[in-house]
Amino acid sequence: MSSDVETLALPAALEQAQAAAEQHNLAYAGGVAPPVAWQLVQRREAVLVDVRSGEERKFVGHVPESLHVPWATGTALTRNPRFVRELEAKLAKDGGKDAVVLLLCRSGKRSALAAEAAAKAGFTHVFNVLEGFEGEIDADQHRGSADGWRFHKLPWVQD
Repeated sequence: MSSDVETLALPAALEQAQAAAEQHNLAYAGGVAPPVAWQLVQRREAVLVDVRSGEERKFVGHVPESLHVPWATGTALTRNPRFVRELEAKLAKDGGKDAVVLLLCRSGKRSALAAEAAAKAGFTHVFNVLEGFEGEIDADQHRGSADGWRFHKLPWVQD
């Protein structure tokens, strides 16, 4: 038996995301579109972690059964200094730092920062959900009209 550590066989969509991430010199494994993220979660090939604040999840909505580890907290979005430790604790039963993780925020920006921090801390398969939950702001200063989890009509609930 080889002493080499076996690499996790990733689904094709994640392998493509990794190849694109390498081309763009990203510090984390890559990014996937919301419909791809949902397929991976449904197939139990990845764990979805919402990194938005608790207030955003409660008042804007969230993906059912997603885990929650805030990247920043409160209305001022103060950076959560325990983010990496909390992420590892939440993913302990799913493989910890070796779990395939999809991070979701409002537009894909904070989750990219969270993915960088997680990768730097040793998470090996952490991906950003591109477009986020609400998507980018359009010309009328509204979100969700062109992209994002809700735009794609993927499952979500609201408290």
